[in-house]
Amino acid sequence: MTLTIPDAAAMRAFAAALAKLLQPGDLLILTGGLGAGKTTFTQGLGAALNVRGQVSSPTFIVAREHPSLGAGPNLVHVDAYRLGGLDELDALDLDSSLDEAVTVVEWGAGLAESLASDHLEIQIDRPQGGFTPDDDPEAGERLVNLKPHGPRWHGVDFSAVPQATLE
Repeated sequence: MTLTIPDAAAMRAFAAALAKLLQPGDLLILTGGLGAGKTTFTQGLGAALNVRGQVSSPTFIVAREHPSLGAGPNLVHVDAYRLGGLDELDALDLDSSLDEAVTVVEWGAGLAESLASDHLEIQIDRPQGGFTPDDDPEAGERLVNLKPHGPRWHGVDFSAVPQATLE
């Protein structure tokens, strides 16, 4: 499924709608270039899941857990950009929280699939080209492609996603 997301606010709203479909143990693997909207997506997800703490890029921390403030799952937010391989991913010990949390791995393609065969790959692209420091991170259309993997995602009804954004 491919969606057109008009700006950062709509990206957060899309993530909030998708959050309604998530359950503890879900793994989301986000891919896309610098400034595509991976962290913006995760901010919307965190707000909808009602988790503690500001969701920001974990580039220098690598992984951050945001505990739930309600009855929902915790959010584990990982940035795999600086990881050198599977050994470094394994060293984060994500397996210990994988069953109880929603885990989002930015830059995780080629690594994070080893965490769970059931995962949702979310490719985010900015069609106007690469992101530069002069770009307004809140502006600009994004294309989002959802690729479900494994039995968990077979038959999931994505109709909760705002229909106005579907291509």
